[in-house]
Amino acid sequence: MKAKYKIAGIGEILWDMFPGGGRLGGAPANFACHCQQLGGEAFPVSCIGKDELGQQTREELERLGVNSAFITELSDYPTGQVQVSLDEAGKPSYEILDNMAWDHLEFTPALKSLAPTLDAACFGTLSQRSPGSQNTIREFLRAMPDHSLKIFDVNLRGDFYSKPLIEESLPLATILKLSDEELPVLADYFELSGSVTDQLIELRNRFALDLIAYTRGSDGSLLISPAENSEAQGLSVTALDSVGAGDSFTAALCTGILNMMPLSEVNTFANRVASYVCSQKGACPKLPESIR
Repeated sequence: MKAKYKIAGIGEILWDMFPGGGRLGGAPANFACHCQQLGGEAFPVSCIGKDELGQQTREELERLGVNSAFITELSDYPTGQVQVSLDEAGKPSYEILDNMAWDHLEFTPALKSLAPTLDAACFGTLSQRSPGSQNTIREFLRAMPDHSLKIFDVNLRGDFYSKPLIEESLPLATILKLSDEELPVLADYFELSGSVTDQLIELRNRFALDLIAYTRGSDGSLLISPAENSEAQGLSVTALDSVGAGDSFTAALCTGILNMMPLSEVNTFANRVASYVCSQKGACPKLPESIR
């Protein structure tokens, strides 16, 4: 990044518990970690418990060079955990535990002060599964500057989403990011028809979005804006696991747009970053200098 933009990932922070051990995760936290690597001043905004995993969270963020000042410790709730299993292709499935610390995010004076200073933020659906965190996230987004990027990465997980939730979240966003597995759900909710491009354009127009980013895994991605469409092919890599790849794509998309890169370059760059993350273990591997 050419400038030091301020960016937040607001929502869940948790530990993905793999058969071989735990790794720090949560889509908004992954997004923030990748934005930090790509030159931003990035902040995960969430809650952890006053427990061993909470302490490990701060230690891991410090190792990654990420500021944890806007992560609140709660004594009454545990640090989030997700049980993760991978299929033969490295694709993850999740068992998300209920009533975790990140379900109790409050709009504190610190968050009220942070929101107006931001250039961008990313949020999703999972972190809005509890009314308290849902209200906080929406207040936070409304407190951000009008010019800022507000990226809604739907990240449909388990049963923690619905048509009303997505319909209420889209007007808060300037950018929508979704995958080829998620578009059919939104197409059903909003009765979208025609080709994939037709559906994306209809969705963008209906909710007055500045951009839609549609990802297709190894088949690349499609960016749809009012001015142009950009299609990028995926890169061939040996995938170890895809955990965090989508979040790294969103981070590269965000940082590229903030630096006013041409849309086609943003698209290519985001695929390059996500492909590298797929080739490594964990959601937030260190990106090589050639990418950063």
